[in-house]
Amino acid sequence: MPHHTASPPTDLVVFGGTGDLSMRKLLPALFLCDRDGGLDPRTRIIAASRDGLADADFRDKAAAAVQNSPAVLRAGDVDPLTLRRFTARLHHVTVDVGGDPDSWSALGSLLSPDRPRVFYLALPPMLFGRICRDLGAAGLVTDDSRVVLEKPLGRDLASARAINEEVGEVFAEHQVFRIDHYLGKETVQNLLALRFANMFLEPIWNSRWVDHVQITAAETVGVGTRRGYYDGSGAMRDMVQNHLLQLLCLIAMEPPASFDREAVRDEKVKVLQALRPLAGADAGAHTARGQYAAGRAGGQDVPGYTDEPGGAGPSATETFVALEAGIANWRWSGVPFYLRTGKRMARHYSEIVVQFRDVPHAIFPGQAASANRLVIRLQPEETIHLHMLAKEPGAGALRLRPAPLELSFADTFAERSPDAYERLLMDVLAGNPTLFMRRDELEAAWRWVDPIIAAWDGTEPEPYAPGSTGPAGAHHLIGRSGRTWHEEELNR
Repeated sequence: MPHHTASPPTDLVVFGGTGDLSMRKLLPALFLCDRDGGLDPRTRIIAASRDGLADADFRDKAAAAVQNSPAVLRAGDVDPLTLRRFTARLHHVTVDVGGDPDSWSALGSLLSPDRPRVFYLALPPMLFGRICRDLGAAGLVTDDSRVVLEKPLGRDLASARAINEEVGEVFAEHQVFRIDHYLGKETVQNLLALRFANMFLEPIWNSRWVDHVQITAAETVGVGTRRGYYDGSGAMRDMVQNHLLQLLCLIAMEPPASFDREAVRDEKVKVLQALRPLAGADAGAHTARGQYAAGRAGGQDVPGYTDEPGGAGPSATETFVALEAGIANWRWSGVPFYLRTGKRMARHYSEIVVQFRDVPHAIFPGQAASANRLVIRLQPEETIHLHMLAKEPGAGALRLRPAPLELSFADTFAERSPDAYERLLMDVLAGNPTLFMRRDELEAAWRWVDPIIAAWDGTEPEPYAPGSTGPAGAHHLIGRSGRTWHEEELNR
């Protein structure tokens, strides 16, 4: 069982507190934080919605969500006393966002004047500015208040700036926590420890020793009933602009002077600012986009993207993106970073592969090339593999075989690994923004992504079979330099 340091007593208000995100992710994560000692006994969780629920009804709804949560079930049996203690700190208040200003007085009467306030906006971004203005007009924002913004934060640089401006009229930048649940994963956080707490990696973490880097986030599922949302997003906005670029920053950033909340974010911004621009013909040459077709996957017939419910027929929305990025600085000049994400893929996994260069001279017969790589698996299991060549046991000819040195977090550490939302919620309650996106970081990411999306305008994504590794264009993208995607290397 992980141990959480108890956060200060706080009033946590979740707008959209009866919605899907709250029920599936936030409330189960908060229950586990409470169970493991992370919540002060005086901390209260207030759901704000238009549902008109009494506290007792909301507590029953929340208890059911916690008891049926896969994350909670993986963490062990739900103790009735612990659940009762958790639900006792839950309240519901009916708030009319952008409507009756009197409804905000009910929320104000629940808030304690002498403790921090966290406002978690688990609602569409179009409502962020309106909620913040209403909070400010009602006098509910104090100096030690914080606001948590869920993604997606805009669909381009202009809309992201507009959201930031609206929120910034009420909350100072140090009060704004832009959440990306990928940054709460145990292995992602271990990237910082791996890189900056182990001396042996730093001398070889550069273009002299690293051939290329691959970052992959693959899903076996399609968009399902989210087709309507996805038509306005696509894989680039949904995954690359936030999750994958964040992973790239953690891999490529310079060592910060300290593990300070701003020092880490300063170095991440520098990576985004150093990305080689991809626009026009360059974007066409260094990107591939695809859309899954109908077919068979997982032993059953599945629809193509354009046949998913909630859409309107043909669409040029990409469900797959692969791209080759370059970082124009001394450490990484000439090293390609291959980013790839897709739905209806052959396997569900997320990983980072740091491929080291070949030895300058091979002295062993049949010695494999590209043998040394560091593979950081983020999900479904959390592992780190360092692939090396070793001699096969036995007499006679000396034969080499790839052999990984493996760190499995589940096997090495007996305690349960906290869920991503658990960790990030604890950081919010503690007022620690290190793993949250700063405004200049968000806008730098959009500044790089926008020209790529613009270059795709008027083009069609390449179809690919469900249950595959993506469209042919993605294999051409990496293959023209003689490289291959990691799973192809393993299947040779």
